[in-house]
Amino acid sequence: MNLLTTRFDKFEPFEELTTLRNRLDRLFNRFGENFDEPIYSGNWMPTTDIFETKDNLIIKAELPGMEMKDINVEIENNILTIQGERKFEEKTEEKGFQRFERAYGKFVRTFTLPPGVAPDKINAIYNNGILEVELPKKEEAKPKKVHVDVKKALTAAKAA
Repeated sequence: MNLLTTRFDKFEPFEELTTLRNRLDRLFNRFGENFDEPIYSGNWMPTTDIFETKDNLIIKAELPGMEMKDINVEIENNILTIQGERKFEEKTEEKGFQRFERAYGKFVRTFTLPPGVAPDKINAIYNNGILEVELPKKEEAKPKKVHVDVKKALTAAKAA
């Protein structure tokens, strides 16, 4: 990142506190309503990256260990919903589990789409535990280069 771009960024004193609050909320949401309930059967939320290219918005969600049949991607009223369920592995005959850290169960992530997205052209690919949803921009929402004509000042030439 360029020093000049960071130098003029707007200072947000509560941004770090908001980030901390969001992380704590996610941590406590993993426990569900009942703190006696184990994490592996509670709600979980896959992490996502959202970025923009010239032609698309891209959402990448981490869904390791899932099968495509357990993942559902829908769009309705300009809201993209990714939902599914990561099932707990019950077969533990030869495995002596001492600790469970991975979260299991149902999840739902929703994203409100900006007006410049073409909802009828959305594509999704699932590969190596990563779901990638490509949201193409409408032609009118894509950046366009504006040609600027450079003309010489005629008034200065006429005055002389």
